[in-house]
Amino acid sequence: MFTKILIANRGEIACRVIKTAKKLGIATVAVYSEADRDARHVELADESVLLGPAPSRESYLVADKIIAAAKQTGAQAIHPGYGFLSENEDFARRVEEEGLVFIGPKHYSIAAMGDKIASKKLANEAKVNTIPGWNDAIDSAERAVEIAQGIGYPVMIKASAGGGGKGLRVAFNDKEAFDGFSSCRNEAKNSFGDDRVFIEKFVEQPRHIEIQVLGDSFGNVVYLHERECSIQRRHQKVIEEAPSPFISDVTRKAMGEQAVALAKAVKYQSAGTVEFVVGKDQSFYFLEMNTRLQVEHPVTECITGVDLVELMIRVAAGEKLPFAQSDIRRTGWAMECRINAEDPYRNFLPSTGRLVRYQPPVQTMEAALPMPWDGGVRVDTGVYEGGEIPMYYDSMIAKLIVHGTDRLDAIAKMREALNAFVIRGISSNIPFQAALLAHPDFVSGDFNTGFIAEHFPKGFKASDVVHEDPDFVVALAAAVNRKFLARSAAITGQLPGHGLRIGDDYVVVLRGEQGASTHRPVQVHVNGSVVVTLGDKRYEFQSDWRYGEVRIGGSCNGRPFTAQVERRGLDLRVNHNGLCIDALVLSPSAAELQKLMPYKAPPDTSKFLLAPMPGLLADVVVKPGQAVVAGEKLAVVEAMKMENILIAAQDGTVAEVLAGKGESLSVDQPIIRFA
Repeated sequence: MFTKILIANRGEIACRVIKTAKKLGIATVAVYSEADRDARHVELADESVLLGPAPSRESYLVADKIIAAAKQTGAQAIHPGYGFLSENEDFARRVEEEGLVFIGPKHYSIAAMGDKIASKKLANEAKVNTIPGWNDAIDSAERAVEIAQGIGYPVMIKASAGGGGKGLRVAFNDKEAFDGFSSCRNEAKNSFGDDRVFIEKFVEQPRHIEIQVLGDSFGNVVYLHERECSIQRRHQKVIEEAPSPFISDVTRKAMGEQAVALAKAVKYQSAGTVEFVVGKDQSFYFLEMNTRLQVEHPVTECITGVDLVELMIRVAAGEKLPFAQSDIRRTGWAMECRINAEDPYRNFLPSTGRLVRYQPPVQTMEAALPMPWDGGVRVDTGVYEGGEIPMYYDSMIAKLIVHGTDRLDAIAKMREALNAFVIRGISSNIPFQAALLAHPDFVSGDFNTGFIAEHFPKGFKASDVVHEDPDFVVALAAAVNRKFLARSAAITGQLPGHGLRIGDDYVVVLRGEQGASTHRPVQVHVNGSVVVTLGDKRYEFQSDWRYGEVRIGGSCNGRPFTAQVERRGLDLRVNHNGLCIDALVLSPSAAELQKLMPYKAPPDTSKFLLAPMPGLLADVVVKPGQAVVAGEKLAVVEAMKMENILIAAQDGTVAEVLAGKGESLSVDQPIIRFA
């Protein structure tokens, strides 16, 4: 066994590997860029080495620097995590040539399966069903359009070295194929240093189901069941679960055995994942093999009780797998929500900045530790309160994992955990996750990879949230306001005869768009607990919530609940199960006066192209005086390894370009002014 390993990664996966290494008594070395100088993985490791500037191509993607850091610190092995160099054949070979151990598959396995074009050819030779497509690299956008026409739309344009949704587009016509090819090439070159792109038929209404495999150097390979990864937005997984609510035991066994056969064909050693697209009739087709640890590996760990990172390390150290296929059990149901730094109400654009508050839910499970018999909640993260979310890397803040007795129990645990997850200072996708978990089609298991595009075709809006009892949130605002009033009434030094008097009748004014508001009369009584009457409904709250806390927990009518509440000026903002309200709780007479308050409209910004997110202005393709038409490309903003093309919303003429190429933009910063 190794005595010291280097982790060639950052963020939550670096922290995850460190946990298992500590359990095994292995010292750890972290590497970091200048942007990650104060990152959590650097703090957790025993040693750390600076790689270079913030951009990954100058730090985390520089193999020479990483190998030099391993030699300098005396590390015997390198764990690549996922992303960056984890599926880089040359890096794996270099590590071995330098006398170090690569904690992952051998370079020849990466070469055979990590490259999507090569892996599809090999799968065809092994008589594995593959999707129709053009499996050779394409050299121009014009050729991409020809090939797409030959295959038949829709088609999927994919970077050969891609992953995590990077370098991937779906095209439904010639224009989308042309533009998508160019974007894929650029993203692939910037993220992976490999701009090869291929095209395959896009199977409509598919399921994305993957099989976790594990092999050792003695020829043993097993599969650890499947993960359902069909809930995706723009090909980026949002919610993963294990097992799948869709496939049968017969299909599960067939997929598992096929994944094992494929892994054995390339002498696979380590953890890996074979991905399949599954049709309505449970027919399945090989997509690709990820020759690394997956982001969603915790759900497999939950249902099997296996520490995948530990087995990767043990296999790399030359040990045999400690179990056979027949020994692998499946217990309960696990789910994972990816908590990302993005604004779901602004079309999921990246949100970077400081984590002013970061309070994850209480953890009852932890990576690298035995699974509790009754399941629970686990948070894998690489951030901390007060830390920065930089714009140079992916948008993940944390992975929220739950394990329940069955699927409905897992969904209930996840909803409560999301309610308890406090993130302030940047936007997160938690409201969107809560809305997905409440959707009846998700709860019933009736979904495919087009679920989000189908149900949220125009993006995500507050009105998309389906709450089982919206009046509960209104009543909670009234109950919290009553606690604030009780505190104010108890302040000493009030003028005799003019102290604050607390009544029973109130009006909850719900703020709407453009000054619109809804008035909800309530009655509030205190008798040990706070009782709120709203129409014919009665809510009795008991809570030990204290002022200044964002998270509020307790019981309502005897049932436990968790929500979030905070003051915003005179308003109370209340969040529960994805529903967010801004409420002003007033006396009846004050509520009548509030109706007379004028609405101040925000300034008109229709004459400007504004930066929709913080990022780097990669290009401005128009000049002053140029006429543009609706849909025309205006600028490109890079943020969190993604290219975002900004287009004209309407016809017009460019009056002035206000920001230059290479400039760092803040959100809503003007880029172009129109005449």
